[in-house]
Amino acid sequence: MTVTATPPARTRGTTAAMGALALGGFGIGTTEFATMGLLPQVADTFDISIPTAGHAISLYALGVVVGAPLIAGLAARLPRKGLLIGLTIALAVGNALSALAPSTTALLVARFVAGLPHGAYFGIAAVVAAALVPPERRGTAVARVMVGLTVANLVGVPLATAAGQQIGWRAAYLAVAVIAAVTALALAKWLPHMPAPHDATIRAELRAFRRPQVWFTLVTGMIGFGGMFAVYSYISPLTTEVAGLPDAAVPWVLAAFGLGMTLGATLGGRFVDRSVSGSVFGSLIAVTAVLGLFGLTAHVPAAAFGTVLLLGFVTQVLASALQVRLMDASPDAPSLASSSNHSALNIANGAGAWLGGLAIAWGWGYTATAWVGVALSLAGLGVAALSTLVPTNAEPTRTRPGGA
Repeated sequence: MTVTATPPARTRGTTAAMGALALGGFGIGTTEFATMGLLPQVADTFDISIPTAGHAISLYALGVVVGAPLIAGLAARLPRKGLLIGLTIALAVGNALSALAPSTTALLVARFVAGLPHGAYFGIAAVVAAALVPPERRGTAVARVMVGLTVANLVGVPLATAAGQQIGWRAAYLAVAVIAAVTALALAKWLPHMPAPHDATIRAELRAFRRPQVWFTLVTGMIGFGGMFAVYSYISPLTTEVAGLPDAAVPWVLAAFGLGMTLGATLGGRFVDRSVSGSVFGSLIAVTAVLGLFGLTAHVPAAAFGTVLLLGFVTQVLASALQVRLMDASPDAPSLASSSNHSALNIANGAGAWLGGLAIAWGWGYTATAWVGVALSLAGLGVAALSTLVPTNAEPTRTRPGGA
């Protein structure tokens, strides 16, 4: 990409573009995580159990899993700016349908539709952000895109949860539809034009999946990240029934998680810039430890707040590290590989919510979700360790990604 503006203008333009990309992440983060805080209200509306209402989480995750590689592959030759705008419009439509859903089935379908643009948006936005900065700042750039997701958990999700408790859960999805529409306008105004690579094709992007390290990274995310979702999917009943706090405390617990994620995005990019592999292994070890601590102390309100904050921090570092590791493992096909990271993380979302729900349904109690999480994060750590035994056939690139 050639930039003709003077350095100060370029700095301002890059900041505005990053802000627009982060705003889209804010909307996506709000719609993804707000459902978890509103499960009791959704269950009451349709007269279903909380684990059954949790299927809305799993269907959203399935939409991400299907949409991320499908859209990134089919849209390989489309200009990045137009593609990102189209994805935010699709996000607005999916959330509007969620807000208007007249039945459980309609809600599940709407959540699937809302999840379709999620992974492709984050994956392509990460590649675009990396192209806007010097190569040695890629980790920080990717983390800045993810700041929108983290601020969503700090501000958007707690507010959506509080509003959902007071005026109905449908209002949360309507708010996200508005945020997505505003994002489309912001991207149109501030994101520079970025054509797709001249040789971009579905076949070229699929080359990423020939590399063992791409698969190791994806499976690490699929399994290791599931630990966090096993707990966070049921954070509302964990807060009220285990910690013994009132419903009004749930938004504050969600805000603690969001604060941890924001700190992880702010500081975690620096860790990733220094060592991608070190950040992957270190964060997985930390996730395991924090989940174990949560399982032991969830009944103590102050400790629950602290461990939830730590969980947000370490999982956000892990997300950024996995994103950059995929871009390094497939430098000539970064869009599909990067988008597939979000498919992997949302397989973790769906699997974690499902396995946590099974533990609850089998009568093991809500704190059993923490031990499900420990098992998953340890398994993810094992996959990451196995990856070190396989030769890397795509060396990390230190040039700007060509897929932006």
